[in-house]
Amino acid sequence: MGLSLVQSRALLGLEAPAVTVEVHLANGLPSFTLVGLAEVEVKEARERVRSALQNSGLEFPHNQRITVNLAPADLPKDSGRFDLPIALGILAASGQIDGSRLAGWEFGGELSLSGDLRDVRGALAMGVALRRAGVDASLVLPPGSADEAALVPGLAVYRARHLLDVVAQFLPPGTPAPEAAEGFARVQPPARPPEPAYPDLADVKGQAGARRALEIAAAGAHSVLMIGPPGTGKSMLAQRFAGLLPPMDVQEALQSAAVASLAGRFRLDQWGQRPTRAPHHSASAVALVGGGSPPRPGEISLAHEGVLFLDELPEFPKAALEALREPLESGHITISRAAQRAEFPARFQLVAAMNPCPCGYLGSRVRACRCTPDQVARYQGKLSGPLLDRIDLHVEVGQLAPEELLAAPPGEATAAIRARCQAARERALARQGQPNQALAGRALDEHARLDDAASKFLHAAAARLGWSARATHRAIKVARTVADLAGSEAITAAHLAEAVQYRRALVST
Repeated sequence: MGLSLVQSRALLGLEAPAVTVEVHLANGLPSFTLVGLAEVEVKEARERVRSALQNSGLEFPHNQRITVNLAPADLPKDSGRFDLPIALGILAASGQIDGSRLAGWEFGGELSLSGDLRDVRGALAMGVALRRAGVDASLVLPPGSADEAALVPGLAVYRARHLLDVVAQFLPPGTPAPEAAEGFARVQPPARPPEPAYPDLADVKGQAGARRALEIAAAGAHSVLMIGPPGTGKSMLAQRFAGLLPPMDVQEALQSAAVASLAGRFRLDQWGQRPTRAPHHSASAVALVGGGSPPRPGEISLAHEGVLFLDELPEFPKAALEALREPLESGHITISRAAQRAEFPARFQLVAAMNPCPCGYLGSRVRACRCTPDQVARYQGKLSGPLLDRIDLHVEVGQLAPEELLAAPPGEATAAIRARCQAARERALARQGQPNQALAGRALDEHARLDDAASKFLHAAAARLGWSARATHRAIKVARTVADLAGSEAITAAHLAEAVQYRRALVST
């Protein structure tokens, strides 16, 4: 009889709880049993492990009863990440490798039938969890996954290309190493990559009002809704918005990359680059906020620390739009299912675009609108008041005449605008420790600093426009950002007047 223990990690949201792979070999009818709340792809590891061991020239204990337990038993396990630890457990239990030397190591990787190791999703989340837990262990992963996990500072990560590469490191003393065991090496943390390349805002000609709104949004972490006819540059503006945001620090980059790794969409050349997610308007609520079993991150989590661009906003399903309301306020999303609960970060900046009416040409100088007032009201009514209240800036993007478009010089470059946005953001952080958009309660009262004229102006505007308390507070936050861009300690009536422009109702006539 033989018993071995091998350490690995499961995935539950962004968490990566520890899993102990217990392998027991005993006499009896030959069998291979895998227990521990394993999903189908984990149970299929039996055939992958059997073939990988045989094709690698290792011995599979055909004539024994093999029991593999993935502990804890009540934790769901999915994907092929447990192939490698299961194979090592069988080899240790059968005496082909030294099981005592496996202490202090954690393993993850899917096996091909030939014994090659394939990448697994969520490697970065595994590395972050290992560092957060303070466990003094080295992590062994396939090449692509190892490069991901090595981004976590201070973590010992080793790359292995084949099962034999790993086996060679844990053989009993005096045992010759297999011939094909040259792919095992420690992965060095990558050098800091060059600055991320974003599309330049200079490509957008004209549209001074929309460009100013994006500058305010980037400086204060505000959400934006752009309204205008087709072809006015709304999508171009949105695709260039991420370049206005401050550079990501290491923690922000790690969390953003970990979410992308969970979905299997992380690439090393995207490290430190703020994501821009632009789902199609046919996306469901689950696609936007996440879901499934086991829970997977949705578009709002994949846009964490970046931009979520929703084009044709009224065309999205109502349930999907309403599901955005809580994450816009809280910065995270909790997905609850009957058997499990997962929490994902969702601190994104919403940039939305829409036409003013079904045909798109309401207020256009080029083409007449053919929609009736009822059609316009019904179209704009697809956006609920509570959702619009949560969008800080509402800006009209007008249509340029051909001669204006062709004669207009290039706009201001992204780098110059980003410098102003970063300076304003740093003023806010030095004053209150968070962006202006996050101000609430006493912090908003303390740091708003409206002068007397601005306070009177705000009361008059809120009463005349029928604002809710949330809309009023949003206007104050935007005015605080306008004041920061101007280098002003107090919010003046001029700053507040500009903020009021961005809280206007949709045009329906």
